Amino acid sequence: MAAIDPNRGFLKDVKRIVIKVGTAVVTREDGRLALGRLGALCEQLQTLNSQGLEVILVSSGAVGAGRQRLRYRKLVHSSFADLQKPQVELDGKACAAVGQNGLMALYDTLFSQLDVTSAQLLVTDNDFRSPEFRKQLTETVDSLLSYKVIPVFNENDAVSTRRAPYEDSSGIFWDNDSLAALLALELKADLLVLLSDVDGLYSGPPSDPQSKLIHTYIKEKLENTITFGDKSRLGRGGMTAKVKAAVYASQAGIPVVITSGFAGDNIVKVLQGQRIGTLFHQDAHMWVKNGELNARDMAVAARESSRRLQAIPAKERSKILLDIADALEANEKVILHENEADVAAAKDAGYETSLVSRLALKPGKVSTLAKAIRVLANMDEPIGQILKRTELSAGFILDKTSSPLGVLLVIFESRPDALVQIASLAIRSGNGLLLKGGKEARRSNAILHKVITSAIPENVGGGLIGLVTSRDEIPELLKLDDVIDLVIPRGSNKLVSQIKSSTKIPVLGHADGVCHVYVDKSADIEMAKKIVLDAKTDYPAACNAMETLLVHKDLMENGGVNELLIELQTKGVSINGGPMASSMINLPAAPSFHHEYSSLACTIEIVDDVHAAIDHIHKHGSAHTDCIVTQDHDIAAIFLRQVDSAAVLHNASTRFSDGFRFGLGAEVGISTSRIHARGPVGVEGLLTTRWIARGSGQVVDNDKGVVYTHRDLTHQT
Repeated sequence: MAAIDPNRGFLKDVKRIVIKVGTAVVTREDGRLALGRLGALCEQLQTLNSQGLEVILVSSGAVGAGRQRLRYRKLVHSSFADLQKPQVELDGKACAAVGQNGLMALYDTLFSQLDVTSAQLLVTDNDFRSPEFRKQLTETVDSLLSYKVIPVFNENDAVSTRRAPYEDSSGIFWDNDSLAALLALELKADLLVLLSDVDGLYSGPPSDPQSKLIHTYIKEKLENTITFGDKSRLGRGGMTAKVKAAVYASQAGIPVVITSGFAGDNIVKVLQGQRIGTLFHQDAHMWVKNGELNARDMAVAARESSRRLQAIPAKERSKILLDIADALEANEKVILHENEADVAAAKDAGYETSLVSRLALKPGKVSTLAKAIRVLANMDEPIGQILKRTELSAGFILDKTSSPLGVLLVIFESRPDALVQIASLAIRSGNGLLLKGGKEARRSNAILHKVITSAIPENVGGGLIGLVTSRDEIPELLKLDDVIDLVIPRGSNKLVSQIKSSTKIPVLGHADGVCHVYVDKSADIEMAKKIVLDAKTDYPAACNAMETLLVHKDLMENGGVNELLIELQTKGVSINGGPMASSMINLPAAPSFHHEYSSLACTIEIVDDVHAAIDHIHKHGSAHTDCIVTQDHDIAAIFLRQVDSAAVLHNASTRFSDGFRFGLGAEVGISTSRIHARGPVGVEGLLTTRWIARGSGQVVDNDKGVVYTHRDLTHQT
């Protein structure tokens, strides 16, 4: 099975399709009709027809088939003397008339065997000059399709007024490839498929071993670089004509795929989004810009754009964010449509419930994201802030200022909303950004990236935020420690570990989110129930959701543990026990204390006191987020002081450990590192510092001519 192409997800939504089959596919080497290939083609069309697709066929082959028949007729009726004379080329129009009859008779027979009805429609170039004809054509085809009839088009070469329609390339259309493109536009098709005798468009003649199949045609990149081979052995233009027709249709908004008609299931594979043949699309230049440039080019483009972003006034940077927020809300319907397609595909593929949950953009999520971006836009300007000002000597002032890191590479799984948060934080902090999302969110990520980059002005450049679409690019990006300044992986422990071991670039992030809630003996049990329930069930797939509940042993005696268990089980939470809890409450054993469920499940364990709880957290936790529920402030102080996690809370849900909820506007992730940023990483975590000195002619000269004052001026106006 060919790989699924992330740029072809839209093909699953095709409703009306025009399929053009060339002469080289319809006929054999000897000119006779290729019954096997035609049969396989008809079976594919019957499958599409039965699935509710509207199928329109444009078929070549009449002239070739007619030529074969007329040659035989001529041979039968020629004398031996006639055969000794120079043979005159057969009349192409007569060949067309004879061949069309036999071609349609064959289609009718094959379709009838599949319980499908077909209809013949012959058109000429001049027909399309009439508005009345074009209107009637649309009405007739719409009527046929409503009856699930497959219209079969061909140029009526027999009565065409052109001198030699199989050679003349003038007029509204000039062969069946251009006719198919014209019909796709005229009949408002969602897709045009051009079937050829090769797998698609190659960089050179297909027979050349050095030629490579081009999966996506980029007109701006490939127009003058492709070397075409010979024209079709029987048809009019071969690959040159197909490319010309495909470019014409795709630039007008009709996606086109050129693929082989020799394979018996290529049309079905195309509609599944498989990387079959060559795709032509009006937005393809955007894909190559963000997905097919080499890794270094993408990183360099992000750095150059980030420098332009830093150079514009702060108000203009804020306006970019406000424009992005507006664009997200304006495109909410199409964003949710693409996301729903990702969710449906993930369910069909059998992904875990927790992943599907992270993947889905819930109702109101786009508005929430837009609101968070506006909060970011209205924050105090973070770039160039004076963090410390020192007078080194008289007339010599040194400022320590906030500055962007440079270029960030963020690799994340599942959650498309993360793309929006990360992109907005990168812009607010003046950083360039490269994003690599999970394949399960490819459609959501693509539309979100498109919406966001469309709001970035040209004087900054869309290269500011690059979307990496292939996993193959990641190893190359991780080598670019001279261009990329920070890698932020958001995903599984395996992902983070792999990245840390594969790069010299600093890595910021966390591997696991094994978060604890400890309920002390002095806890208000009603408060504890609310906090525990929220920490586990508000968003079970989140990295700040509770995974282990630690309970003081005294709550076993006063019924507190039972109340907590009943509260969780009532909400559908599966509960496993540690050794103590399993023996005392008869619970199934937990798979491990260091286990991130990311679902409606958790582990409970009984501990002796706050010190035992702290020891358990240090031994089995991930230094992410931990919470204590207690009314004893001395016990709370011990917990808050001694638990060595990025975020520690007293009488509040672990779910508050979040960039937006902490007032950071958004977050690129939650870091458990102890160097640079720790906890929810917002704008400040994406900044570093620079030193700016303003002198008046000072020189060192072995420090003989300088009287150092080192006076702190930070708080002076």
